[in-house]
Amino acid sequence: MYKRILTAVAITSTLFATSAHADCGFTNETEIKSLSASFQAWKVIAGEMQKCGKVSTELDNEFKIKQPAAFATQPSLYHIAGVSNETLQPLLNEKTVRPLDDLVAKYGENLSPNQLIKVDGKIMAIAMMINTQHLIYRQDILKELNIATPTTYDEVLEAAKKIREAGVMQYPLAGTYKTGWDLGMEFTNLYISYGGQFFNDSNQPMVNSEAGKRTLMTMKAYTEYMDPEYLIADSTQVQKKLQQDKAAIANLWASRAGAVDDEAESMVSGKIAFAAAPSALPGGKPAATLWWDGMTIAANITDEEAEAAFRTAVSALTPEMANANSTVATWLIKGYEPSKYSAGSIANAQKGTPAYPASVPMGMMQAALGNTVSNYLTGSTSLDATLQEIESKYLATAKESGLL
Repeated sequence: MYKRILTAVAITSTLFATSAHADCGFTNETEIKSLSASFQAWKVIAGEMQKCGKVSTELDNEFKIKQPAAFATQPSLYHIAGVSNETLQPLLNEKTVRPLDDLVAKYGENLSPNQLIKVDGKIMAIAMMINTQHLIYRQDILKELNIATPTTYDEVLEAAKKIREAGVMQYPLAGTYKTGWDLGMEFTNLYISYGGQFFNDSNQPMVNSEAGKRTLMTMKAYTEYMDPEYLIADSTQVQKKLQQDKAAIANLWASRAGAVDDEAESMVSGKIAFAAAPSALPGGKPAATLWWDGMTIAANITDEEAEAAFRTAVSALTPEMANANSTVATWLIKGYEPSKYSAGSIANAQKGTPAYPASVPMGMMQAALGNTVSNYLTGSTSLDATLQEIESKYLATAKESGLL
């Protein structure tokens, strides 16, 4: 069986205990390079790391494609990898990142236990924030039409119908339905909320099920109230639709919440509210998964470089940084005081949102979903045929890789 990443990340009151931390704490004399995603939280962290000196930070939304090969070289092309539940897995599989226990013991005195990402008992990454998809909506529109905050997908659809019929918006819903990873993630969130299981104990697929059918049908119903070009809508486009008064409700990443309400770039600042992601079933868990983002250190570098890289990385994780950028993320840092933009994330956690089930088989399934679900949404294949094709693609990849 595959190994899952074990994490202590959780949202509790102990997360926000006060602690003092120096700005950087040392002068870095070693050339350090990092590769991570390019959303706002990582831009902030990159700036903080650069304060230590001799740090080059590469922010790239294609990072998860580049990292496996870059960290497998001898020596590694980068020292620090920005990772998450999912993107740490390929690096673990290839053993291109190192255990951090000794470095944590030496330089991690300001890290909290729920920042330590453990695999087989060893610390393999340091989490800096949590992220999840939650409801972002126009409270002014819902109030005007006497619509309660939706708590289920059926209620979201009812709200969308009322908004359209009132002539407020033709396409009131938005979602990250871009073909590929985003679309696969939307299926995953909803499928888990319907109680679906992806695999049996032998890693055989189980999406061709009642939960799978209900998931596809709900996603199809959702698209009836979305811009017809929904298959190219990623997080940035959904964010812009909300900002530009072109959508009223979206299940979007919490890391985008502050930007949607930012008066410097949003036409609807002050009209936005946040809540837990809607569930598939009344009283069920939110149709979302909890993620962490953080950093790990390359294996194929010297111990001296690893030490400098680790000290550089943790130097960025200060309460001063977190509170100065409280609208950017829900930070997993001692002393952080959450802003209103963390309300949806906390509501998700309180309602039992599960962690994303990161694993080798899940990576294969996510790819199969992302490249196949659109066939049903556009009407090119039937419900049953789409689910069969998803399983077929997964099986082909799993067999080719030796998993099955």
